[in-house]
Amino acid sequence: MNEIIIAAFYKFIPLPDYELMRAPLGAFCRAHEVKGTILLAAEGINGTIAGSRMGIDTVLAYLREDVRLSDLLAKESSAEFLPFHRMKVKLKKEIVTLREDVDPTDEVGTYVPPQAWNELISDPELLLIDMRNDFEVQIGSFDGAVNPETSSFSEIVDYAREKLDPAKHKKVAMFCTGGIRCEKATSFFLKEGFENVYHLQGGILNYLAKVPQTETKWHGELFVFDERVTVDHDLQPGNYQLCRACWHPLNSAEMQSPDYEEGVSCPHCINDLTEDRKARFRERQKQVKLAEERGELHIGRKA
Repeated sequence: MNEIIIAAFYKFIPLPDYELMRAPLGAFCRAHEVKGTILLAAEGINGTIAGSRMGIDTVLAYLREDVRLSDLLAKESSAEFLPFHRMKVKLKKEIVTLREDVDPTDEVGTYVPPQAWNELISDPELLLIDMRNDFEVQIGSFDGAVNPETSSFSEIVDYAREKLDPAKHKKVAMFCTGGIRCEKATSFFLKEGFENVYHLQGGILNYLAKVPQTETKWHGELFVFDERVTVDHDLQPGNYQLCRACWHPLNSAEMQSPDYEEGVSCPHCINDLTEDRKARFRERQKQVKLAEERGELHIGRKA
């Protein structure tokens, strides 16, 4: 099989006609055998797509034909298999949900390129915050980073207001998977009165692509929102798998647990499942396996 290219991109830019963009964009991606998810909102675009080299280049060129997206940047990685099963273009109120009135096109924190990130986060006076959700942080993070222990990005608002103080925390740096969460988070932090706010340009994906392992301050793997589940420092598929009952990423030890049954349960959800639900999941898993044997995608399996 030819190498699959995965491209992640976003841009905050006013798109008042975003609803009209949905159908032609989805049709164009499907015509070029590109799969993944693209979010459209009045505030911009956010997506991760996968396909052949030609397919990805063609779709990105199509997006950049829109003068508003002419400078759209994409971070790329690769895989030996297609990490998405469908192509979905969704309409949203926000391309990343914060539920606060902030405008990243007006003001954001200072971008720090990957090559300068290690020096910045070595500053003992700096507060380094991982902007991702708790389960993502548990899989991997930067040395010395604070885990806000959130289950959704919008909880960062309460965390900042209840746990942090602009008068005390003079330097704040933050990071996330691809950079999009930090665009809104730094805008919010500046609005709240934090003066020196920094964020990793291009996110962790960009850091792993640019900084060699011999110099890294990253440990663990990086959760990604597709069938790869996680990637390692070389941006190759990692060692985690998803529980198909609760969709929590699982390491090798968790998959050895007596609470783990493929497609049915894991240590994170076993206590929340009734016998009826487990029976239904077992039947679904049976149908998934039969579909895989036929070389098909079972309709009940998420992309």
